[in-house]
Amino acid sequence: MELNSPVVSVNWLNDNLNNADIVVLDGTIAKTPNPDLPQITSARFFDIKQKFSDTTNDFPSAFPSETQFQEEARNLGINNSSAIVVYDDKGIYSSARVWYLFKAFGFNNVAILNGGLPEWLKSKYPIEPSKLYSGKIGVFDARLQPGFMQFFNDVKTASENKTHNIIDARSAGRFNCEVPEPREGLRSGTIPNSVNLPFTNLIENGLLKSKEAIKLEFAKVAKPEDSIIFSCGSGITACVLALGAEIAGYKNVSVYDGSWTEWGSLVE
Repeated sequence: MELNSPVVSVNWLNDNLNNADIVVLDGTIAKTPNPDLPQITSARFFDIKQKFSDTTNDFPSAFPSETQFQEEARNLGINNSSAIVVYDDKGIYSSARVWYLFKAFGFNNVAILNGGLPEWLKSKYPIEPSKLYSGKIGVFDARLQPGFMQFFNDVKTASENKTHNIIDARSAGRFNCEVPEPREGLRSGTIPNSVNLPFTNLIENGLLKSKEAIKLEFAKVAKPEDSIIFSCGSGITACVLALGAEIAGYKNVSVYDGSWTEWGSLVE
């Protein structure tokens, strides 16, 4: 099965849930599956924090190696022929990070469930208690794609030389230093020469806005031909902007992996 859109509806997933190629991933940020939180039937828990991050890094949710990503994807029973649909418990949040990781490792047959678990529950589609995957090992090959992720020195150069349009997905309050950062001990601030587009501007009533509305949001901060780096707090919601950019037709985009947590810690 080939997914021809980066986003699918809950109706579409329900209709295709029994397709042998479909793999549903629960991209909720959690240490382990929450037994009190239901999963979509047959979903597999994608552990962003532990299995699919470089846990030796000083900063959270750091980009994993090609070897780590490949091994952990295989452990979830993912195959090169799989069609992956990702969701999270908030609607449109951490699922975008999962979507972006797969693309960064050369796998494009992946889409986000629009509205995530809340929309699925609202539609009263089948659920089951959350659990860890214990099925067959998959046959999956990861191939790291250059340019998808940017790191501290890349962003420092881009900021100083204004070679990229740096777009921050945090709330306006955080970007403008009007409210403190939620991470304890992290200073407020912004990357020099960056602009703000809160990821929530792309969402309405828990669902992604229309393609036309998303284009209008991006038009406020960038042109389609711009080279863009998306940033946020820790590299999660920057991927929501990357998703929106793909929908809006922006091609030359990347994500700052460490985002403000790293920049605010390393730069006075």
